[in-house]
Order: sequence, then C-alpha cells, then structure tokens
Amino acid sequence: MADNSSGNLTAELAGLDFAAVSPEEFARIVRGLSAKQLGEMMHGELRSRVLGEVFGRMKQQFRPEAAGALTALIRWKITGDSEVVYETSIDKGTCTVGEGRSEAEPRTTLVMGDAEFLKLVSGNGNPVTMFMMRKLKVAGDVGLAAGLTRYFDIPKA
Repeated sequence: MADNSSGNLTAELAGLDFAAVSPEEFARIVRGLSAKQLGEMMHGELRSRVLGEVFGRMKQQFRPEAAGALTALIRWKITGDSEVVYETSIDKGTCTVGEGRSEAEPRTTLVMGDAEFLKLVSGNGNPVTMFMMRKLKVAGDVGLAAGLTRYFDIPKA
C-alpha cells in the first residue's frame, strides 16, 4: 500500500480478493490504516465485501473448546453509512453466523462504528478501552461481551 491517499487506498483495497487475504494479513492492513482511512474505505460494495468476509470467517475462527457448553446469541450492530446487523450464535461448541436481525433475544448486543469493528476483529483494538471511551456500546450481558475474544482466534498483526 504505497500511496495512502484515500482514493488510491480505496481503489487498492477494492481490488483485493478478501477471501484470499489471511486473517494475519488483514490485521496488518487494518493496523496500517488510521480510523479515518478505515471509515473512508467502508462504503458501498467494498463495505459489504469486507463485513461479509469477516463474519463469514467467524465460524473458522471459533474455538469450541474455549466456549464449552456456552449458549448465547451475540448481535453485532455496525454503524457507518447505514446500520448493518449480524448475529453470532454460539451453542454448545458450534458457531453459526447470519446477516440481519432475528426474532430471538440476544444475550448481548455490541454497537460500534466501522473503524472500531475492524480494529476489534483484527486484534488491533482493545475492547475494554473501546468500551471505556464509548466507541463500543454493550447492551445486555457485559461479562459475555468482555470475554468474547477468548472464544475466537483473533489474528495478531
């Protein structure tokens, strides 16, 4: 990513095949961008692709041995151009992810902007710090939200 100007950066990222980018590479990309740049790239089709790929990988990153007998529905509200909702269901060692809001009552709901979400899922953001700075809002079971990272292999940049 030689040129960090917004237009060229967005074009460069738009050309990436996110399915071929490893979690570690993704973490390095996110680490190298400012919150402003992350927000600028999260528009339209590129935003949909990035969110789809991140949530699509959650099942692979899930650590069933860490979750044990946990049963919980986690609702993710990602704000930005528009609000996007995904849900992660953890049920006794399995993890399923779906786009959109179900009728089920979540055990915890996490609300954050695009840049904060990308930092969180790439291991570049501290969830406790984000919560304390009001960049991450939690409704419901705060304890579950605080421990979520142990149930997933979070890449290290």
